[in-house]
Amino acid sequence: MATLRELAERTGYSVATISRILSGDPSLSVTEEARHKVLEEAGRLNYTANRSRRGRTPKGVLRIGLAEMLTPAQQLEDPYYLYLSSFVRQVCMEKKYTLVPLERWRGGFRAPAGEEKLDGILAIGLFSQEQIADLEGISPILVFLDSSPKESCHDSVVVNYSLGISLALEHLQKLGHTKIGFLGPIWKLDDLHRRAQEVRRQLFCQHMEKLGLLQKQWLLDCPMETEAAAEAMQFFLESQQERPTAFLTANEEAAIGAIRTLQKYGISVPEQISVLSFNDTPRSALVEPPLTSVSTHVEDMSRTALRLLRERVPLPNRQAERVLPLKVVVPPSLTCRCTTAPPAIFT
Repeated sequence: MATLRELAERTGYSVATISRILSGDPSLSVTEEARHKVLEEAGRLNYTANRSRRGRTPKGVLRIGLAEMLTPAQQLEDPYYLYLSSFVRQVCMEKKYTLVPLERWRGGFRAPAGEEKLDGILAIGLFSQEQIADLEGISPILVFLDSSPKESCHDSVVVNYSLGISLALEHLQKLGHTKIGFLGPIWKLDDLHRRAQEVRRQLFCQHMEKLGLLQKQWLLDCPMETEAAAEAMQFFLESQQERPTAFLTANEEAAIGAIRTLQKYGISVPEQISVLSFNDTPRSALVEPPLTSVSTHVEDMSRTALRLLRERVPLPNRQAERVLPLKVVVPPSLTCRCTTAPPAIFT
């Protein structure tokens, strides 16, 4: 795992600046290029450490198109997708695959001008039916990473969110928490780009209701962005309501924003309120305090998606390994760090 000092050596920025970039400090004025460099380098260092235990891999000959839901600027607002993309690129380099970013065109995608035939396409994120049709027109072999819009036709790699919520709540309950809130949006897009209930929040409510512990006043609605989460937490704290002893957040950005506001109001994490986040990208270990998080294993998700694509591609003198599409549901795990602890007892 990367350290702040290693990041400083690799990027040329100071440890203090890197720490402020990772924590989303709104008072820090840096370029998008600087933020992207720091976040991506954190993933690259983490990848290098993991790869050293994998051994050598054979060369490949694939030409793979890459379609991304978010633009580079949008990925800085939700680095989960930045890390998925970054790990895809790094695994392609390791395997000697040629990766060809697809161009955005008229709300959809197209191959770059003059680009020769692609063996397949890896699509990261959520796409509309029109965008999926564009991708199918470029190549019939598609693998979706972090969505599963057409399981009867295309491979996909998704996270088992139900297991992730269970792991998070079991951890908090074992510590003694029964008053648990949730921070994240009510609505999000589903696998076909349609408005739907956000799955983590929905599952949290279902699990807590079964336990008889759901308190709707502790469900904080906000986009999965640092500033929005900070503002939502501030509004809640100023409402003078009874506070939960722990919050589960939809992603790292929400956790970082929530912790910033709690600290601003003199509420210590985790001594007074525990915070548990989702995703556990390389950033989770580098922010202060390091986040206890449900790990979605972003590197393994990326690696699995590329393996599925390779299995569907026929090569000279070799048929495709399989024809039927697969859906791989990745089981998350829990990484315990410094933002959860038993609830405080006040006398």
